[in-house]
Amino acid sequence: MPTLEEYKSFLSVLRKQTGLDALTPDDSGLVSFRVEDTYIVNLQFVEPSSKILCFIEVAELPLDASKDVYRDLLASALFGKETAGGFFALEPESETVVYNYIFDFDKAAASPEQFIETLEKILQLVEVWTERIQNHLAGSDDADAAPSLQQNQIFFQP
Repeated sequence: MPTLEEYKSFLSVLRKQTGLDALTPDDSGLVSFRVEDTYIVNLQFVEPSSKILCFIEVAELPLDASKDVYRDLLASALFGKETAGGFFALEPESETVVYNYIFDFDKAAASPEQFIETLEKILQLVEVWTERIQNHLAGSDDADAAPSLQQNQIFFQP
C-alpha cells in the first residue's frame, strides 16, 4: 500500500516535469493549485484506498438556474455522458458544480507523463463544460450541443 511519503515523491516528479511549485501537499496529502487564473485543481491522496481524488470547481449556479442545466448534469452523471470517466457533483450550499475524477495511485506513479496528460484532458473537459453551463444559463441554443474538446489547449508547460 502506497504511503503519503511515496505520494510526496510522486508529486516531486510532477513538479520537475511541469514546473509547478504549487504541487506540494499539506500534511493530509491535499494539493491545490490554480491553472490559468481560471480553475483550482485539488488533488487529495487517500492512503487507505491508494487513490488520488481530483476535484475542480466548474461553475457556480444561480439559485434560479434553469432545469436544463440540472438535466444535462444529471444525464452526464447517470450515463457518463461526456465526462471522461469522472463525474459531476453539486455542492448544495453554494450551488457549485464540481468535477471529480479518481486516479489509482499505482498507475499514476508508474507513468507521471500519463497522469499529466490525463490532467490536461480533464481541464479541457472542464473548460468545455464551463462553457456549456454558461450557455445553458444564458438560454443559448448551443447549450445542448455535444462538447468538443480542444486538443491543442495546453495547460501545463514545463
